Amino acid sequence: MGSYIPATGEQEQEMLGKIGVSRIEDLFAGIPAELKVKGGLDLPDGVSEMEALRGMRSLADRNRIYRKIFRGAGAYDHYIPAIVSEVISKESFLTAYTPYQAEISQGVLQSIFEYQTYICELTGMDVSNACVYDGAEAAAEAAAMCRDRGRTKVLVSGAVSPYILSVVKTYCFGSGCEVEEIPAEGTATDVGALQKKLGPDTMCLIMAQPNYFGTIEDAAAIAEAVHAAGAKLVMSVDPVAAAVLRSAAEYGADIAVGEGQPLGMPLSFGGPYLGFMATKQAFMRRLPGRIVGETKDRDGKTGYVLTLQAREQHIRREKASSNICSNEALCALCAGVYLSAMGPQGIADAAQQSMSKAHYLSEKLAEAGFHTLNGRAFFNEFVTDSPVAPASVMRALSAKGILGGLPLGGAHKGEILWCATEKNTKADIEEAAEAAGAAAKDPAAAEGKEA
Repeated sequence: MGSYIPATGEQEQEMLGKIGVSRIEDLFAGIPAELKVKGGLDLPDGVSEMEALRGMRSLADRNRIYRKIFRGAGAYDHYIPAIVSEVISKESFLTAYTPYQAEISQGVLQSIFEYQTYICELTGMDVSNACVYDGAEAAAEAAAMCRDRGRTKVLVSGAVSPYILSVVKTYCFGSGCEVEEIPAEGTATDVGALQKKLGPDTMCLIMAQPNYFGTIEDAAAIAEAVHAAGAKLVMSVDPVAAAVLRSAAEYGADIAVGEGQPLGMPLSFGGPYLGFMATKQAFMRRLPGRIVGETKDRDGKTGYVLTLQAREQHIRREKASSNICSNEALCALCAGVYLSAMGPQGIADAAQQSMSKAHYLSEKLAEAGFHTLNGRAFFNEFVTDSPVAPASVMRALSAKGILGGLPLGGAHKGEILWCATEKNTKADIEEAAEAAGAAAKDPAAAEGKEA
């Protein structure tokens, strides 16, 4: 294939002539010369399809794929029913464009509407949007929803994912809002420190339930303190944990956000994933992005349309509260198919198994010398100390084909964040704990050779 642009040279010249120019370069005449790349791009010559495929496979061979995974930290190895990939691989969904024209996009619009309904059921909220790029961006967009006259400070719990904190800081820098981190007390939000930081300038608090360390926070008490200061509570939730814990709305959150990857999306070396957002009806008009609504046509038949879409997101950028331009429809469909296939009982079973297996892993690791540091109940993740350097433990596990927990840094340096899901068997857990224990006793000998 010589070119990905399906136009001949003659057709290009005809189009250029219609607009009154003779060369493609003339289209860029308004760009100052000093901003243009000189000498062309340093790109290799084109290759055939066969050569390109060979090169891609060579790159893929450098990836290490683990069949036994005990790491989470925001991306989780849950079981995905086969029907999920079967449905989302259909051409009508895989190649669908943004559904601007409702009359020819009813299937895509209905799938988004059903996805939004599922998110509302998981979070207890009244309305959900058509999703955003990932969970960290969803948290940042939620902070923007909380802007109010005289309130310019965003508080972020030190027990949220560092990726959430980083993205929130980036967004707030652009909007002129201050971000202040509330320190974690062990593996949970320091409520005392939070109460001291809350004030008349506080827009919101961003927290997670369960949090980055797997701990189940005293979210009701946190919500009470935040609301007493006149601020809003943004809660980042694990959608699988939401099937067995109280909903974000029941805890008292004003906005619920999160990462949708656990809902049918494989790890895929980092994406693509999707963020979800849901809120109460009182904040519905502040919700960014698109919302699909259900209506009736003139014949009384059910139909679906884009509704409550802020046009300034597209044409008045300087006045926009958000500039989301994608609805992540394929990933949202993936989440919707997963939730449909699992059903309420299936997703609850996955959550219960993940939690019980994480507690069994905690017990076996404690026997091997790795003691759990979570001071409260935890879901499917927990933090342990490590009697030896965490990196040597990870190498020992890797030698047996096991991806171990995540070595933490900062105030938690020398500690490990472990995770278990319904996919981890009793034998897998015992093997991982045994290998970690051997590494603790003799790191060099336990590392051995890569499996």
